[in-house]
Amino acid sequence: MNTAMNAPEGADVFHQWESELRGYCRLYPTVFKSASNARQVDEAGKSYIDFFAGAGVLNFGHNNPRMKKAIIDYIEADGVAHSLDMHTTAKRDFLEAFVATILKPRGMNHRMTFMGPTGTNAVETALKLARRVTGRQSVVAYTSGFHGMTLGSLAATANSYFRNAAGVPLEHVLRQPFGCEKVCLGCHKGCGMGSVEALRGQLENTSSGLEPPAAFLVEAIQAEGGVHVASEEWLRAVEKLARDVGALFIIDDIQAGCGRTGSYFSFDGMGLDPDIITLAKGIGGFGTPLAMNLVKPEHDDHWQPGEHTGTFRGQGLSFVAGREALAYFDDDVLMTEVAGKGKRMAARLQAFADSRDHPMQVRGKGMMQALDVGDGAITKEVCARCFQDGLLIGASGTGGSTFKLIPPLTISEADLDEGLDTLLRNLEAVLEEQ
Repeated sequence: MNTAMNAPEGADVFHQWESELRGYCRLYPTVFKSASNARQVDEAGKSYIDFFAGAGVLNFGHNNPRMKKAIIDYIEADGVAHSLDMHTTAKRDFLEAFVATILKPRGMNHRMTFMGPTGTNAVETALKLARRVTGRQSVVAYTSGFHGMTLGSLAATANSYFRNAAGVPLEHVLRQPFGCEKVCLGCHKGCGMGSVEALRGQLENTSSGLEPPAAFLVEAIQAEGGVHVASEEWLRAVEKLARDVGALFIIDDIQAGCGRTGSYFSFDGMGLDPDIITLAKGIGGFGTPLAMNLVKPEHDDHWQPGEHTGTFRGQGLSFVAGREALAYFDDDVLMTEVAGKGKRMAARLQAFADSRDHPMQVRGKGMMQALDVGDGAITKEVCARCFQDGLLIGASGTGGSTFKLIPPLTISEADLDEGLDTLLRNLEAVLEEQ
């Protein structure tokens, strides 16, 4: 199976002058010109439904009109675009809104740390602080986890394809099973608890040879890793183990947070109290870069002024758009819609999986849904055909065997249904050719 695609007209400059590192443009070989909500349009005028949403950045759609107006008004008023970590009205408005909308309703007193504007910067900062607070070096991270591409966060990332590019040893990470002790189709109560207790036994045994870690770094939902959803029982056990051994409990909510799962945090309602929460992607609202860590004050106090810095941590336009994004959480309207759309997505995928002999598993929460078909060659071919039919969708997980569906939360019902129809129609055709 090989769907041939020629380089799009007008793309010569990219092929000639842009690095071989470019990746997504190889999956979607066209030149995009405009975008609105859940659709992108290329130079030829072809419209594509976007089930990828900038890898989870565009939770509120392309060119969200509320955010676009706020940004334009701010620019026309000569608002401060770049400020390092100096005080600005845009940052103040964002901070006040985040406290009122997200922190206070949850009884949280975490401080907000701004660093470089990417998720990997957020993780690096969290790991650095955890090591400072505890005086320890190692970090517990999990199979199939993804935390970023710079060396510290890459060490915590499990994917060998990304790790192999490091060029130096990736150290000071103790890898543990995420949830299940092995990859399984359908978890049961207590699944994964054995590995947590086994690690507890080792850490409590002074003759085990294991030093206590600085932190446990975990995603409540592994997005890049294949949309594996951790159970509340397992996450609470991991948090308790962290507390018992004096380590920090860090949740990476960079892709699964900011409303993606039907609540602001992917772990809302689980009774968890992370020491640090890493956020990025959707927090800037408009696609403008922003990353932020939420840190308990007693840990934040370990920093010295300017000890961790970043040139682009004062993103005025991101604060403006991010403030508008927070307005979606002033009431339950959008999150109710996300819950309904997520159930619809899961039901369509499950009905398809149940009606076919090919083994498949549906996983997800809210509007982060996945269909694991167990074969990366199938997903690659289906994604290519979907692109030809006007749908942007990507694969994730081991060997790229899992379709990951992360459309904008604001996608219309019609576009959502059309996108699902396109995916399942092409998957059916490819399976019939097996």
